[in-house]
Amino acid sequence: MQQHPLYQTRFGATPQSDGTTRFSLWAPSCQAVSLELENETPRAMLRDDQGVFTLVTQCPSGARYRYRVRNDLAVPDPASKSQPDGVHGPSVVPDPEDHVWQTPQWKGRPWCEAVIYELHAGLLGGFEGVRDRLDELKTLGITAIEIMPINSFGGTRNWGYDGVLPYAPANAYGEPADLKRLIDTAHQKGLMVILDVVYNHFGPDGNFLHEYAEAFFDHENNSTWGTGIAFAKPQVADFFIDNVLYWLMEFRFDGVRIDAASAITDHAWFGKLRQRVNEHVEKERHVHLILENENNDAGLLRDGFTAQWNDDGHNVLHVMLTGETEGYYEMFAEHPTRILARVLHEGFAYQGEINPYSGKKRGMPSGDLPASKFILFLQNHDQTGNRALGERLIALASPEALHAAYALLLLSPMVPMLFMGEEWGCRSPFLFFCDFHDELADTVREGRRKEFAKFSAFQDPEKRKSIPDPNALSTFDRSRPDREERSTPEGRIWLDRTRSLLALRQRWLAPYLAQAHSLNATVIGDKSVLARWKLDNGAILTIALNLSDHETCRISEPGKLLYSSATRRAVEELPPGSLVAGLE
Repeated sequence: MQQHPLYQTRFGATPQSDGTTRFSLWAPSCQAVSLELENETPRAMLRDDQGVFTLVTQCPSGARYRYRVRNDLAVPDPASKSQPDGVHGPSVVPDPEDHVWQTPQWKGRPWCEAVIYELHAGLLGGFEGVRDRLDELKTLGITAIEIMPINSFGGTRNWGYDGVLPYAPANAYGEPADLKRLIDTAHQKGLMVILDVVYNHFGPDGNFLHEYAEAFFDHENNSTWGTGIAFAKPQVADFFIDNVLYWLMEFRFDGVRIDAASAITDHAWFGKLRQRVNEHVEKERHVHLILENENNDAGLLRDGFTAQWNDDGHNVLHVMLTGETEGYYEMFAEHPTRILARVLHEGFAYQGEINPYSGKKRGMPSGDLPASKFILFLQNHDQTGNRALGERLIALASPEALHAAYALLLLSPMVPMLFMGEEWGCRSPFLFFCDFHDELADTVREGRRKEFAKFSAFQDPEKRKSIPDPNALSTFDRSRPDREERSTPEGRIWLDRTRSLLALRQRWLAPYLAQAHSLNATVIGDKSVLARWKLDNGAILTIALNLSDHETCRISEPGKLLYSSATRRAVEELPPGSLVAGLE
């Protein structure tokens, strides 16, 4: 079988074809840096005028090393490919022969076929545990798994958004070779694998960059998550662009989802990334660049980025299903049915209007974009885990309305995304968890509880004490989806529903979604909309959705009925809490 070579990143430790290893570190705050290989004499590295230190030396794969940046400080490699002892331990020189690929001819899948399943590797048993789930996901109708961030972080459990070594898969999940085996197996089964990457900040535990590369940071553009990052500096831009290419080329991921893209301060970086990906990735491969972007930057989607998480779609559906309007749901509290109609018709709800939550303009026009540029979801790690008690939507909405919204999710021309366990109506909470200690643990715990002080349910300090401690092992354990629910009557109904809806999508919609555009979406009643899209084959998809709990709407019957969520309905009537979808 073909062996894909190691991707030659600018920074880090890279084995060379002659048996040497090239070490490279950007440390502009330092005048001298030494390479410390275990059980060997430290070796001085050569500094250029930009503060890049390099050394090429005889060194086998598997060797452990650190960089001595001060007399009293030796640090792991910020571009480390492996950290078996965690973020405070030594880095390891990678092995270019740690995996022989069984799917060298895999080219990926067209985006219009995507049905995404977001998961947390740690909660599913690491890379091997995820690998064990692939057959059931394929049978269900999933075509892509999206893995929450796997970059190395402090401790043994974390959502992944507090990572500090973005090139090194977290040792708690397995070895780099285990990750390659997971991706190889997914490709054998026809599944894409997408990775969530975090470039907008570093976590608080194990980040030593301030000690030797203060120029890495932009203190004038800090975000709510941490110190800003100086993307305008070439070395910083290359560090993260190389990281994307490293995942795409060496691990053969089918795409990345860039977390909180709005916090990346240099807009030009996105164009540089797309250009470099186009230059390096094989032309015949389907590789997808996905955004999470509070700015609703439709321009990036026009310029070649594959799609964006449609938070507007989620948020307005959540308001309609639950009646909650606190926090960022305030943006969708007024006229939510009109907002949903706009989302289905034009993609984004906010296209330059003032966001009442922030008081600032948000978004830009998006109505010219095909529906496949938008990823729709009812749940994900954020909107579930950012709740104080991590409740899933099934505990917050009426069963009938949730069924109807779920059918909209899986039959809309937007790309659907499920959150692990959603396919069987999982009721296990998904909580915010981490593994910090001492003063940092106290800060995170109290900060988490203080965050909810403005919410009506937690204004009482005693009530806030009921919010689970993120650092407790029990918080992590409670967040693991309960697979026994799959065999309950409710679980079997949800699994059959998911399987049936995805089979309909695959048969009637997926082949014709590449350029599917909305024709219109109109309000037809309280919490009720009628939306129509023209598919690539000329067919018209019609979806009528009624999330009301009391009002019946009048509709025209579709030419060919695809799906009805209502157990009983009269002709040309849409009962409360129901959906009808058809083709003309």
